[in-house]
Amino acid sequence: MTRPSDRRPLHLNAFLMSVGHHEAAWRLPESDPYAATDVEHYRRLAAIAERGKLDSLFLADSPVQFGNPGRRPAGRLEPIVLLTALAAATRHIGLIATASTSYYEPYNLARLFASLDHVSGGRAGWNIVTTAGADAARNFGLDDTPPHRERYERAGEFVEVATKLWDSWADDAIVADKERGVHAEADRVRAPRHRGTYFRVDGPLNVPRSPQAYPLLVQAGSSEDGKDFAARHAEAVFTAQQTLEEAKAFYADLKRRVTAAGRNADAVKILPGIVPVIADTEAQALELEAELDRLILPEYAKRQLAERLRIDPDELDLDAELPDDIPTEDEIEGAKSRYTLIVDLARREHLTVRQLIGRLGGGRGHRTFAGTATQVADTLQQWFTAGAADGFNVMPAVLPSGLEAFVDKVVPILQERGLFRTEYTGRTLREHYGLPRPADRLAEHAREPGELASVQV
Repeated sequence: MTRPSDRRPLHLNAFLMSVGHHEAAWRLPESDPYAATDVEHYRRLAAIAERGKLDSLFLADSPVQFGNPGRRPAGRLEPIVLLTALAAATRHIGLIATASTSYYEPYNLARLFASLDHVSGGRAGWNIVTTAGADAARNFGLDDTPPHRERYERAGEFVEVATKLWDSWADDAIVADKERGVHAEADRVRAPRHRGTYFRVDGPLNVPRSPQAYPLLVQAGSSEDGKDFAARHAEAVFTAQQTLEEAKAFYADLKRRVTAAGRNADAVKILPGIVPVIADTEAQALELEAELDRLILPEYAKRQLAERLRIDPDELDLDAELPDDIPTEDEIEGAKSRYTLIVDLARREHLTVRQLIGRLGGGRGHRTFAGTATQVADTLQQWFTAGAADGFNVMPAVLPSGLEAFVDKVVPILQERGLFRTEYTGRTLREHYGLPRPADRLAEHAREPGELASVQV
């Protein structure tokens, strides 16, 4: 089966998380409970993903303790540091890290990602998040985070400042003219001197323009504010969708918003998450999924669910459906869209709390799918061709075995069907995603008086 020349390419990202996305993956006999802080573990995963010619790999992050360290691996390495190590161990695959606009400042974040882009030869990506929750706030001397809308307003200005900083060096600023003794042309380095509602930043950045100019800009919020933000700024969107119809509606809605924001809808790639559990037969895949679900500690998982729902754990009965009287999305400050997805899933399928915990144990609201490699490839193709996705955020339930199964069994089927690349054809992450390198705005606008930066020559 060959791909028509006008068919868009499928994109695949590997979302790496410790020993797997399933809540109980660490309890399997083959799992290494210390892998979360083992760089060699992540190097092996990156090599597997690159062997499969995947577009990118992604590391999530939050400036707060993740989960209960008494019940599951909860530590995690800082992702930009880890991706720098993985850049040296790989040659092609993109490297995407989460960084919060709530607790970074634009200058140091812009410098980190520009540096990663240089180190990796143009493979850096930034997953932009607006961290919520008092636990995170208290790690930074604050009592709580600002309201949802305000966090997104800050995030919008944050991205504006970061892109100005990435633009502060022209592509041709460095001339390295030994004869004249001029390393950089001073008039090709500009201080943005940004003055806004949330930030005052002079610049210029102390890192020259990087291979991609900007890292790939990724976003994962699916609330109304999140979708508006993505429409203005994102180039790839990670999203959680449970059904084909919901995914198609989200895809169409976001593409409309992108167009309304004056951008080309094709310039934003939408990648729903999928947690594949793959085996040689469907029965074996379902048994592996059931084995993982049996290893979930119900009382611990119930407390996690209650925390997400903002209710007391005593209000949840493991063998009953969710209570009627729970908060609405409007009453939730953080992760609004994920909250709604979980409640809608429970209500739509009349799940007991125990059943809901099992459904969430694999991917925290992302779609789980147990089956053969062909069945997984079929469902990916169905969503892709039906206008529900430009690709997928692949979240193996168990690592490394789940990623190996996907790369060695599912990817070849997608390649045979003409849906996915057989070799890397680009050098940078932007090229993998079919996106242009941002234009050099220094070359487009005349410098204003007083904008010259002080540069040693």
